[in-house]
Amino acid sequence: MLIDDFSAPGRTSRLGTRWRGVSDRVMGGISEATVALDRIDGRACLRLTGEVRLENDGGFIQASLDLAPEGGSVDASAFAGLRLLVRGNGEGYALHLRTPDNRRPWQSYRAQFTAGPAWETVELPFASFRPHRLEAPLDVTRLRRLGLVAIGRAFQADLAVAELGFYR
Repeated sequence: MLIDDFSAPGRTSRLGTRWRGVSDRVMGGISEATVALDRIDGRACLRLTGEVRLENDGGFIQASLDLAPEGGSVDASAFAGLRLLVRGNGEGYALHLRTPDNRRPWQSYRAQFTAGPAWETVELPFASFRPHRLEAPLDVTRLRRLGLVAIGRAFQADLAVAELGFYR
């Protein structure tokens, strides 16, 4: 099931929800983030760029997407995980998932991947997502939000995603 191929204008996903940029500035950090539609090698894509900085207890930038309107959730139990077509600057990135069990902003389920200089398909099975600062296991029947995240160390982020979806 395709979540987005970034062909619609205005950062609106195939689900009808909008991509938005978030950074550690919401909690006093100073990281800089840009989330924009772009075209690389003829592919429409979403591009997350910016400087991740650790000052003031910061350390992340993110492109996030609600998976359903108005705080709803998606049942992804018919799928094995998430598939991304990515390209980047050779750095490590993360895909974060949120469910109603995530009651605090710092809680999520996280899986890591590297985005090299050529377009590459990355599959992240649900079993690879680890809870961060919560005990509840990932409930794929109640997915609310996902985030493409540059986090945890000071670096220059440049991540492009041309396709994102669930796979069987």
